[in-house]
Amino acid sequence: MFYATIKRLTDVVGSILLLIFFSPIILVSAVLIKLTSTGPILVEKTNVHMKRLGKNGKVFRLYKFRSMMVDADKLEKIDPRFRSVYIEKRTSGKYKSFNDSRITKVGKFIRKHSIDEIPQLINVLKGEMSIVGPRPYLPEELSEQQGKFPGTEKYVKEMLTVRPGITGYWQVTGRSEVNFDKRIEMDAYYARKKSLFLDFLILLKTPWVMISGKGAI
Repeated sequence: MFYATIKRLTDVVGSILLLIFFSPIILVSAVLIKLTSTGPILVEKTNVHMKRLGKNGKVFRLYKFRSMMVDADKLEKIDPRFRSVYIEKRTSGKYKSFNDSRITKVGKFIRKHSIDEIPQLINVLKGEMSIVGPRPYLPEELSEQQGKFPGTEKYVKEMLTVRPGITGYWQVTGRSEVNFDKRIEMDAYYARKKSLFLDFLILLKTPWVMISGKGAI
């Protein structure tokens, strides 16, 4: 109870302070996205990739700056130009493509430095996410990756006992370079640990990960 109370209080206060701190970056990013590509500033509400699994498997809408073409989730399935992206995501252990031509020029930069994830602070304020926690997984991603990596089901079950986070254990360890089986094991470890000290260590490492862009796609 103590851990949950302190963590939620930290999330609320921290997300408000971070929104204020990042407000210049938020403004500049919004303007650049709007000026350099057609479409909304945030990823469309209808984009299926914004439907993520929260605590106890509850689905919520994830907020992110748009770093791809509009309707990117549909294009990978119906447009022959992006068929290789669709195949790579589902055959690799990362569920991401390392050469995704749907990403805009501004999108490439904001993804590398995790700027696209700043709007998730809204999810934190709403109680759908925490500042620190496991990756907010796609429902289909968990289903497909568990099929590819048998034996990970127990880790998925543990991971879903806590709120997902903007940053987390695996995010500061290797980001997209880490395959699903190792990533979900780290997420389960984090969920099991319930340590404010671990949260603190993760937060200390996060700024360097954002600045360096190491492991980002």
